[in-house]
Amino acid sequence: MKFLAITLIVHRPDPVTGVLKSTHERFREVLGNAVLAEELGFDGFGVGERHERPFISSSPTVVLSHVAALTRRIRLFTAVTTLSLLDPVRAYEDYATLDHLSGGRLDLIIGKGNGAAQRELFHVTSEDQWDRNAESYEVFRRLWRQDKVTAETRFRPPLKEAEVWPRPYQRPVRVWHGSATSKESVDLAARYGDPLFSANVTHPIEPYAELIRHYRERWEHYGHDPADIAVGAGSAGLLVTRTSQEALDVYRPLFEANLAFARKTGLPVVFETLEDFVDRSSALIGSPRQIIDKVHRYHERFGHTVLHLHADASGLTDAQHRDSLELFQSEVAPVLRRDIPDPPFPWEPAGLESAHA
Repeated sequence: MKFLAITLIVHRPDPVTGVLKSTHERFREVLGNAVLAEELGFDGFGVGERHERPFISSSPTVVLSHVAALTRRIRLFTAVTTLSLLDPVRAYEDYATLDHLSGGRLDLIIGKGNGAAQRELFHVTSEDQWDRNAESYEVFRRLWRQDKVTAETRFRPPLKEAEVWPRPYQRPVRVWHGSATSKESVDLAARYGDPLFSANVTHPIEPYAELIRHYRERWEHYGHDPADIAVGAGSAGLLVTRTSQEALDVYRPLFEANLAFARKTGLPVVFETLEDFVDRSSALIGSPRQIIDKVHRYHERFGHTVLHLHADASGLTDAQHRDSLELFQSEVAPVLRRDIPDPPFPWEPAGLESAHA
């Protein structure tokens, strides 16, 4: 099993202390967390893309380029690239450049994105968002594989024998399809034989397990080998401590602050108590043995081989956050790496430009 640390670069007051870091401090924190993730042995570091409050992750290529300069081994993920909002030509240029600068360490997770504010910002409607996502991906995919592209498009000017530079480093880049509730994303991934990344954050396991089951059905419908399937899954929080009681005691103020924030802002509340959150959500809160057992339970339903964890402290102190990550890597990750297989493709950069020279 592979492990990613992912941030959406949320920028709001600390849920426990109420302190709001400056934008500059928040970005420096993200960079520090990326370096820490590589130091501790994580396999990937991901940055989301959002274009509305309370996120400041509107330029993941810029952030990941800086991360690439500070790291050497860790793979770089987008989480997710909102292709429904982007010109696929411009997106290709940015990500091909980033892939060169990182030495072929880039993986993309794409998705339509969500949120009315960012749709309005880019003049995208909820009715055409799925079509935009599919069209942008199809053009993006061809640009990565073909030296010249001709495409009749609805949502950007058509392409005629278009050459787009730089030509890629990885040939092609690996693209995962991020999915929370959408069968459209799942079907698009299955159609092209691409890996799936389930959000697996907001709700209990059932709707995510159903979408992954549908993905596997559609994968076989399109004639792909089931042995080639790769599934990743998110998690709703992380706190690993020596005992379950310690984890509950430490996490309770954070949970209660987040619950109060959700009620104040009108966000849906799915888990009313910390105990229910620990039991029925994907959050990994407890002793190393509890975390191992929970990941195994999810693996039985998902068959996933990649797991993402929160890169941010998110209300924990810096010391608590680091201690939790260190305990995860020292006592949880080795067991899961032994028990659960890796994805069915090389993790190291493959198909590099030099091989095609």
